[in-house]
This record gives sequence, structure tokens and C-alpha cells, in this order.
Amino acid sequence: MALPGKNAIWRVLVTGGAGFIGSRLVRRIAAEWPNAEVTVLDDFRSGHFKNLEGFRGDLVTADLARVDLGSYFKPKQFDSIFHLASITDTRVCDQHQMCNDNIESFRNLLEYAQPNRVPITYASSAATYGISDKPNHETDPRKPANVYGFSKVQLENLADKFVSTPDNAGWKVNAVRYFNVYGPHEAHKGAMASMVYQLYLQMKQGQRPRVFKSGEHKRDFVYVDDAVECTLLAMDSGKSGIFNTGSGEARSFNDLISELNAAMGTRLEPEYIDNPYTFFQPFTQADLSRSITELGYTPQFNLAKGVKSYVEWLKG
Repeated sequence: MALPGKNAIWRVLVTGGAGFIGSRLVRRIAAEWPNAEVTVLDDFRSGHFKNLEGFRGDLVTADLARVDLGSYFKPKQFDSIFHLASITDTRVCDQHQMCNDNIESFRNLLEYAQPNRVPITYASSAATYGISDKPNHETDPRKPANVYGFSKVQLENLADKFVSTPDNAGWKVNAVRYFNVYGPHEAHKGAMASMVYQLYLQMKQGQRPRVFKSGEHKRDFVYVDDAVECTLLAMDSGKSGIFNTGSGEARSFNDLISELNAAMGTRLEPEYIDNPYTFFQPFTQADLSRSITELGYTPQFNLAKGVKSYVEWLKG
């Protein structure tokens, strides 16, 4: 579906709505669609109640991989579904847990939405690209280096399987491949919060920021409000597809520390440490040509603007 008018009654389900990006999406919908009827489904394993402060919709606390959605919701209850629920800790090595939770949750949701072809926009990840040294395009081979990325590849395969059958012709199921998202409402993630937040905490205590040698690993750091914007644009798209969701720039951890110093008024030098992770991606950068052309997505935050905005929010 196309996004409705601002005063329309829009019935929306957001899975993982108490999490980082999910809660920011919920806030955006509430701010721009005052008549939206938002339902959040979250089991709070990787979400936090404080992220839903002021939320006035319906909250269902359930494990999406196991819940009977038909017992909670009517067949035609929603106009749109945003699926952001997931194990997001990339360090989880239990393959059964990761695959069962992420894949079976999505299968359950697809089976619920399929009879009425409720459009779904769901979270994939840049982890599907694996180890690379060049900008990532949606048509590149998927070579995940960990089971988290592998599980996201399976979500994309599952979506393709559902929408490619003749009975589901025209059903829109879109993936947004998130790169390194940072910004407000991620603190509850602890050790899995963004490096922007981790380094901020160290520097706030007057400590030298610690990064892997030699600080020249590069990431596509994308501010959460840009990620939410691309997610909404994907729902507004006229057809199914997979869309990179990043800033379009690869910046080093040394660059990030420089921007944090500028925003915080500090002059702390990095401390370089050994990297213990074999699956650590040395480089990520979103090729945004498809997202720009097909969705009209234009990131509003470069690293300097995003870090400045985030630091101001954190201080507040």
C-alpha cells in the first residue's frame, strides 16, 4: 500500500516495537499520523519499556515464533506490518536459537498476513554481505560471516518464496538492509548498542576511546531517523524489493572519534586493542542507488550531523 494521508486511520502492527529502531518508528508514526492505530508486539528480550514512554496503542507481549497470531488479531485487522523483531546480538553463536527465533518468527508472520496480502516491510541487515572491501549493492552475492547474517539471508529467501507464488501475485513484502544504525533509544542494548554510543560512554568518563587496531576499519554509520525514513519509504513503494538503508558513506572509527571529540568538546586520543572476532567486517558501505531511485530516499544525516544530534540528545 501507499502510505495513507496524515489524517487517515492507519492500522499498523510493529513487531519489535519496544526495541531501538522499532520504538523510533512507533514514535514517528504517532507524530505524523495522529489517527493511526498502532499495535506493538514485543517479548522484551531485546526491547525496553522506557522506549514506549507515552505510547497509547495496544501492546501484545508474546514470542512471535510461537504465538498464534490468529488468536490475538482478526484476519483484516492491519493495513501495514513492520517486522523489526529479531535477535540482534551478532555474538550469539547458538545456531538453533538464532535461526529458530528469527526465521520462524517471520514465517509465522507471513502465514498470518498472506490470506489478505497485508504489506510487510521487514528488517534485514548489511551482515548478509559478509566480508567485503567495496560498496555493497543489493545484487551482490550474499556471503554472511556469522549465523546472524545467515538468518537474515533466510528471511529474504522466505519472503521471495511467499511472494513469488501465483496466488500471491502483487503482494508487497519489502526488506530494508540496515547498516550500522545509531541514535536515541538504543541504550538498553548494552554491549550491542552502537559503537557511537559505546565510545561516547567511555569518553564521557574521561577515558580514551578503545577501538580495534588501527582504527581504520570503516563502517556505514546511519542515524536512526534516516533508517526509519527509509523503512517508511519501503512501505510506500509500489513493488517488492530489497533496499539498502545506510548513509552511503564509509567512515573509519578514527573519524568517529574525531566527530565525538568535536561534539563533546574533548580531545581524547584512541587506544588501539586487538580484534578477537574472525567475523568482524572490515568495511561496510551502502550503495544507495536503488533506494534513491526507487524509493526517493535521501539521508539527512552525515556522520558529523548525526553524532552532534545524538550527543545533544544524550546530554539532554
